[in-house]
Amino acid sequence: MKKKLFLVLLSFFLISCTSSRPSFTLDSYPIVDGSTVTIPLSEAICAALTEKTLEEVRPYIIHNKTHTAYLNLIDKKADLIFVTSPSADELKYASDHDVEMVVVPVVAEAFVFLTHATNPVDNLTMKQIQDIYTGKITNWNQVGGEDLQIIAYQRPVNSGSQTGFLELVMKGLTPMVAPTTQVIADMGGLIDVVASYDYHSTGIGYSYYYFVTDMWGNENVKLLKVDGVYPDEASITAKTYPINTAYYAVYRSDEKKSGDVRRIVDWLLSDQGQRLAKDAGYVKVR
Repeated sequence: MKKKLFLVLLSFFLISCTSSRPSFTLDSYPIVDGSTVTIPLSEAICAALTEKTLEEVRPYIIHNKTHTAYLNLIDKKADLIFVTSPSADELKYASDHDVEMVVVPVVAEAFVFLTHATNPVDNLTMKQIQDIYTGKITNWNQVGGEDLQIIAYQRPVNSGSQTGFLELVMKGLTPMVAPTTQVIADMGGLIDVVASYDYHSTGIGYSYYYFVTDMWGNENVKLLKVDGVYPDEASITAKTYPINTAYYAVYRSDEKKSGDVRRIVDWLLSDQGQRLAKDAGYVKVR
């Protein structure tokens, strides 16, 4: 029988709300990696479980971005990663190396679209977003805005936000090939170029809610409603915002059932762990 490659654990709701908090030293703490957007979460978890300050644990928490984190987990260079969902390339890499991954949603998240703060457009339908990124809609006046060309920014293949964009938004549709200048290497750079005065009102881009609101705020951009719903903690929690996702704790399935990695994930899903995630600025998953 072919070994399963990608497991999403939905049983986290059954985990005890009183899961005991594991305890570590900085030397005994598992090797973690992850996405840029989960660095504050990873630091907060390590600080809580080692009883150290954020400043003390920061040198020990190195996130190499989403794609490298998956490769490091599969290659056994990391024990636990906090990431967005895996891309097709990452799943293939795991399959080629006969590695089964356990993927557990640990905090709720939303995939968001942003434009310049002065853009009069404040809402797009999912269909309009898809049409913008397939090149069917090219001017803001086609969606109720000014007569200006739409510059639709993207992220590189295998970046966490590009994988999210393809899976959550395009859903099998092929986006237009963007010029090199419209493929932005990092999430912060995408926000900044949309906010730039030089591209006044014309740019659109995408990211994750937490990154835009808590990690890389810029007063010159605004989040767009999608299908009439604005992304905020309330709409993400209630799942009324239409592009819902999560950040995941991912580990290899050969981790011991009572081992350190599984104990950390179980604790993160407890009431105490979810409060820590909320205090770090994330939206609780349960």
